[in-house]
Amino acid sequence: MAVDSFPILCDLDGVVWLAHEPIVGSADAVQRLRAAGHRVLFVTNNSASRVAEQQAALARIGVDAHGDVLTSAMAAALLVEPGERVLVCGGAGIVEAIEQRGAFVSTEANVDAVMVGFHRNFDYEIMRVAADAVRAGARLIGTNDDATYPTPHGVIPGGGAILAGIAVASGVTPLIAGKPHAPMAALVRVETGRDDLSAAVMVGDRPETDGLFARTLGCRYAQVWSGVTAEGTLVSPTPDLSGDNLAAIADLVLRR
Repeated sequence: MAVDSFPILCDLDGVVWLAHEPIVGSADAVQRLRAAGHRVLFVTNNSASRVAEQQAALARIGVDAHGDVLTSAMAAALLVEPGERVLVCGGAGIVEAIEQRGAFVSTEANVDAVMVGFHRNFDYEIMRVAADAVRAGARLIGTNDDATYPTPHGVIPGGGAILAGIAVASGVTPLIAGKPHAPMAALVRVETGRDDLSAAVMVGDRPETDGLFARTLGCRYAQVWSGVTAEGTLVSPTPDLSGDNLAAIADLVLRR
């Protein structure tokens, strides 16, 4: 890595793509940033897909992301110990992360933790079983608490909406792993090998998630208007950079 280079942390949904449909200029922006010596990491709260599936989806839009995808499922797995039993209310990405951690996915009611993420087959029975396990003593872990999820056709309920139902039903406040919380920050620091990330840039479309995550890391925040936040919205925290999309942010970074 060049002396004057620094990590660029990119959200995926709303920054690189919308439901895997690429945002104009995003793939080229990644290539330009890498050519300038910056490592580009994709830091996503999406926990539904396996890492290889996310890497393959990025490859289809012209982005090589091998070894550069960090998910909220990976961060959530840091909150369980090897050998523990986990009830999963989420997608295959959570199962993968738990197994790589050395913990076990269980369908039994007597588990050590319940881990919740975005999935499209959530229903009342899933909520009942999960809430019962939490009331019996299992820790409630959310991969993220994003209320919505951006798609090319508008926003839909996100993993946080599912988690909220289980939290209310069980009466327990969940532990949250993904952006903007500490477990994801720990994952980024391990992957970059840097404790001091003040020079890094977090590029996101959601200030309450990506912006606050930049503050958790102590790095700069770049706000894009290509996702859930409309251009002209007064956002907090105040971004250090802003632009229409990732391509515009790359222009600003490279110009500086």
